[in-house]
Amino acid sequence: MSGAGWIEAFLEMMAGERASARNTLTAYGKDLADAQAFLKGRGVDLSNAGAEQIEAYFAALSDRGMSPATAARRRSAVRQFYRFVLGEGWRADDPSRRVDAPKKGRPLPKVLSRSEVDAIIGAAGARDGGQGLRLACMVELAYASGLRISELTALPLSVLARDPAYLIVKGKGGKERLAPLNDAARAAVKAYLEIRKDFLPKGDAANPWLFPSRSKAGRLTPRRFAQLLDEAAADAGIDPARVSPHVLRHAFATHLLEGGADLRVVQKLLGHADIATTQIYTHVAGERLREVVRSKHPLAKK
Repeated sequence: MSGAGWIEAFLEMMAGERASARNTLTAYGKDLADAQAFLKGRGVDLSNAGAEQIEAYFAALSDRGMSPATAARRRSAVRQFYRFVLGEGWRADDPSRRVDAPKKGRPLPKVLSRSEVDAIIGAAGARDGGQGLRLACMVELAYASGLRISELTALPLSVLARDPAYLIVKGKGGKERLAPLNDAARAAVKAYLEIRKDFLPKGDAANPWLFPSRSKAGRLTPRRFAQLLDEAAADAGIDPARVSPHVLRHAFATHLLEGGADLRVVQKLLGHADIATTQIYTHVAGERLREVVRSKHPLAKK
């Protein structure tokens, strides 16, 4: 079997055994295809490449100006691929074992203040007619529940038809979690549902999505929501470069921690498998955490 066949088998395993999301599979496929193309130029492929050739590939990533984060992701894809190959017995060695990981600093998330989030919601709602009601609803939902943009745009109408206090969200790897809805988000959803029919594609009254559109997918795309969010940020006098759908998720997490929420609770609400991923948000609540230690720790009281 060629390297291309091995890649296909690897992706099938990721989809079947690990229930990897479509975006994850697409990223792995692109990363491995990039490595395969590089190796092909040297007369080999992933099935018969040696350690020197794999090392040359990762060195070339830096030469091409690849960011440390992207280089780390591509290295991870190749390492996981070869672990799979070893497990299948297709090779007796792992040529990626001696490749050092690219050094990668972990950037802190962009942070919006509570007043800035309120300003964006206000600017979204001030847009004309149904466009404003829909955008305000989406921003309220993202901020109230910490939804990923892929989760937000893929919400089915059925999950909000009965004004629930919580959403059941299917996140990465098909894992389900509960996402809370506050009163403001529920009110925004109620107002939007009254005009949702205006966004239905012609002849598609049975459209199942909460946010339908005339796009090929039948629902508002993540890219279009990001564009609309940029416009709302600009209307609110906030630099759009500081705002994105994921920044709303950051705001959800950081504002919860500032308000005293337990880190483990925030981890569950975000759907993070590893609490280390959630800990990046604690920097925004640094002063509050220091005050908790000063006021609550027994030795501090002395």
